[in-house]
Amino acid sequence: MAVHDSSREIQKLATGIPGFDHLGNGGLPLGRTTLVVGTAGSAKTVFAAQYLAAGIAEDEPGVFVTFEEPPEAIRSNVRSFGWDIAQWEAAGQWVFVDVSRGGGEEPLVCGSYDLGALLARIEDAVRRAGARRVSMDSLGAIFSQFQDTAVVRSELFRIAEVLRGLGVTAVLTAERTNDYGELSRFGVEEFVADNVVVLRNVLEQDKRRRTVEILKYRGTSHQKGEFPFTVLPGNGLVVIPLSAIELQQRSSNLRISSGNAELDRMCDGGFFRDSVVLVSGATGTGKTLMATTFLAAGVAGGERCLLFAFEESRDQLFRNATGWGIDFERMEAEGRLKVICAYPEVAGMEDHLIAMKDAIDTWQPSRVAVDSLSALERVSTTKGFREFAIGLTSFIKHREVAGLFTATTPTLLGGTSVTEAHISTITDSIILLRYVEVFGEMRRGMTVLKMRGSMHDKEIREFAIDQQGLHIGRPFRNVTGILAGNVALVADNEAARLSRLFEEDLPS
Repeated sequence: MAVHDSSREIQKLATGIPGFDHLGNGGLPLGRTTLVVGTAGSAKTVFAAQYLAAGIAEDEPGVFVTFEEPPEAIRSNVRSFGWDIAQWEAAGQWVFVDVSRGGGEEPLVCGSYDLGALLARIEDAVRRAGARRVSMDSLGAIFSQFQDTAVVRSELFRIAEVLRGLGVTAVLTAERTNDYGELSRFGVEEFVADNVVVLRNVLEQDKRRRTVEILKYRGTSHQKGEFPFTVLPGNGLVVIPLSAIELQQRSSNLRISSGNAELDRMCDGGFFRDSVVLVSGATGTGKTLMATTFLAAGVAGGERCLLFAFEESRDQLFRNATGWGIDFERMEAEGRLKVICAYPEVAGMEDHLIAMKDAIDTWQPSRVAVDSLSALERVSTTKGFREFAIGLTSFIKHREVAGLFTATTPTLLGGTSVTEAHISTITDSIILLRYVEVFGEMRRGMTVLKMRGSMHDKEIREFAIDQQGLHIGRPFRNVTGILAGNVALVADNEAARLSRLFEEDLPS
């Protein structure tokens, strides 16, 4: 489907690759050639095949020119994405031009490097199929037979001219040896093509991270920078364009219960209906309990709730909830609660984000809890984790869903976690849970550090946990340094003096 780019008077052809058309401000420039370069494993062939598959879904036949893998291998490799190429071939919607080794065809190069026979076959296939899209995978296999880069450049121009004359929008793939080195093997491909798309599969901090970048769109606009993507069974290549996030979500003044009456009073009536709350604390301070009561309050109000758990199994979560007097099993049986448990290591950050978005869209909850975000740090780079946090938070806000995320601090007495550092500015409220050592006894303290658009309690309150849940008590009066992790006791007379001092400074 063609999209008009009014700013540059150039039409765009929607690729149908999820997320990519946003980067291209509508898709690929219509009737032009696009070079897709990348190292091994960067999903070049998937991109080329998916471009044709998406076109067939829009009743746009395509031609796939394969220089390396035989058609049977390509049919087999893409079957897991749900693309039945054999069926499309039978219907005349997908046509292979097989010039792979062992394909049984005439040589590609003969005499003085004449590609006339190949171009004639491509032209015949395009006309027979009525194709609007062409994919060629991969140029390296054909041009590796040339010694002179000038010949490579000349033949590339010739291929591009023939494709342009056929009126097709073409994708040509090419290999590169480094993700951030020379763009292509021969150093001329990117100058001949109208557009250049770079796929990367970079190893960062012992973790693989795939990104896509539109390097060049001749004569038209596109989004700048690298954007994460993943390859999923049943979907193919899925781009996650953070530039698509817009600050246009609505804000509600409606309050909802946190599940704890005293915490609601500390928050001046509860959380806002469409807010995202971060609960941060050391292990054992009650983060999972707060997520549990948050969801239970939603179910009690007739809402649908969703829990993503990355540290405990379903049975553990249900047992813990039962210990606090909350029946998750009954809530699940009533269709009010859905619990999804997964170890972070089973997938990459992009895969987790897409799966979580799909679950939210499918289940349509009013409340979502994630316990805990910190567990996902193990499978991500710092940049990847921040992109994940921004993507998930913005998605929840746009769906006007109330969210509660938990994060684990690096030490028992506090400290800023990586999770806090990357998500604190994009959450609406922050609740800190801390251990407090008083005369050799470990107690727990809680404070509402931030709550956008609302007054809230500024005190650090002691709380306890028992079989009935979480109970918030009185403020700590004779203790300082709780948030800094340097707890110190203050004499009664000194605490009273300091309290009066600050009261005098406050406006009446």
